[in-house]
Amino acid sequence: MDDYAVDDEQYEEKLKKETLALFLVATYGDGEPTDNAARFYKWFTEGNEREPWLQKLAYGVFGLGNRQYEHFNKIAKVLDEQLSQQGAKRLIEVGLGDDDQCIEDDFAAWRELLWPELDQLLRDEDDENTASTPYTATIPEYRVVIHDHAAMHVEDNYSNRENGKASYDIHHPCRVNVVAQRELHKPESDRSCIHLEFDISGTGITYETGDHVGVYAETCMETVGEAARLLGQSLDLLFSIHTDNDDGTPIGSSLPPPFPGPCTLRTALAQYADVLNPPRKAALIALAAHATEPSEAERLKFLSSPQGKDEYSQWVVGSQRSLLEVMDEFPSAKPPLGVFFAAVAPHLQPRYYSISSSPRYAPNRVHVTCALVYGPTPTGRIHRGVCSTWMKNAVPLEKSNDCSWAPIFIRQSNFKLPADPSIPIIMIGPGTGLAPFRGFLQERMVLNEDGAQLGPSLFFFGCRNRRMDFIYEDELNNFVDQGALSELIIAFSREGPQKEYVQHKMMDKATYLWSLLSKGGYLYVCGDAKGMARDVHRTLHTIVQEQESVDSSKAESIVKKLQMEGRYLRDVW
Repeated sequence: MDDYAVDDEQYEEKLKKETLALFLVATYGDGEPTDNAARFYKWFTEGNEREPWLQKLAYGVFGLGNRQYEHFNKIAKVLDEQLSQQGAKRLIEVGLGDDDQCIEDDFAAWRELLWPELDQLLRDEDDENTASTPYTATIPEYRVVIHDHAAMHVEDNYSNRENGKASYDIHHPCRVNVVAQRELHKPESDRSCIHLEFDISGTGITYETGDHVGVYAETCMETVGEAARLLGQSLDLLFSIHTDNDDGTPIGSSLPPPFPGPCTLRTALAQYADVLNPPRKAALIALAAHATEPSEAERLKFLSSPQGKDEYSQWVVGSQRSLLEVMDEFPSAKPPLGVFFAAVAPHLQPRYYSISSSPRYAPNRVHVTCALVYGPTPTGRIHRGVCSTWMKNAVPLEKSNDCSWAPIFIRQSNFKLPADPSIPIIMIGPGTGLAPFRGFLQERMVLNEDGAQLGPSLFFFGCRNRRMDFIYEDELNNFVDQGALSELIIAFSREGPQKEYVQHKMMDKATYLWSLLSKGGYLYVCGDAKGMARDVHRTLHTIVQEQESVDSSKAESIVKKLQMEGRYLRDVW
């Protein structure tokens, strides 16, 4: 939506002229719009004083969400309601895509209901008796140009120079070096958690405490080599991809923007292709079209069909089969590179991390706290998270001048400390949910040193065992000693006979916790949305009910009021 209008006035100017619009919008985190929809969403939903003004507009909305999250498809639901209230005509009920199941099936079902409505809307009077044209999807394909190594100089596509106009975002990340990296878990732990620092000095990058960093990591070379083998191509092949024909005319299909080139297949697979997630059905259709073995083509077509829905759900999604595993099962399906990068392998997306530092404390560095994703899938494959594996293996500048680097950018967040440092704060963040609170506490330490009056602060942290995964233990104790943190409350879930989590510790401190919130305090929660954040929310509800002696409905309205006032904030994933 950012590309639609340069400013808010242009949104109104252009929307007034539209007669048909389809909105495909995602909801992420704690019911927030994606970066490229945030400006439009804020403008559209906050302009409630308008009289109905979109009477010319017919519209449809499809949402991309996950039912495991509390605010399932909130952005799509709100947008649909607002469009209707502002006079637009709803062509079709809002589609609620659920990525916890199969979002492609949800979209296909919504699309099938949409076609007849569009058919009626777009037909001329002369077409009244004409049969509808059936919809058939084409397989996207880039034009590929092979280059000669000897005649080409391949340049790095990322900038890290401050030029007075530096504006880095998801489409224009900045190349920065890794300057520090260390393991946070003790040697006794069977898991891993990495502390990593990016050097942003001289780049023009700035951030605020509580923001997120987007990191474009490279897929490990073992996986890249396997992908090249399955494609039957050399890793050293130098090529570029294009969305136009030789004569400059557009190819016509809806192609995603190409990645920069020329580059080697090694670079393309490492930096731009997502080959470890389960493939979408569209990818199976593309593989089927290029399978030379008829039985393999038929099986791929079946898995991507409505009839094969259950089998796809079980064999691909349920078994967490990666794209490479699927290609390995169908060896005759070797799509050309133009098809592979356009229709089979999605673009590798950045991984987001809550920044675990404060610019007041570390103005030239962005700190990240990352748990290693590593473990067996139902098929027996060991899944290695792309970015966490890269961070685990990263070589910092303090160990080698030939250090690791990555393209990064900052994503702003609403997860901020109160402007007045004397306001009480309660922080809840087990495991790597600690990350933004480390930044909060660094900031409070600097404020304290500058003579600011700090209000009470509680931090509920949780881990398994103090001898294994009590990350940043010395730092946390130092925050208490220095007065940045009033009280550190820790739940060790594997030390006693009973598993103890942060929500149990909240109940132990219920009276004090609620007294701080009643005095205008802020409550922050960071971590797993599906488990911990949900349990913490229920516990808060119970505390309100007990402390205020109210029924469940009243307690929920009190909690909602905290959220509406911006005093109950969550940074969840």
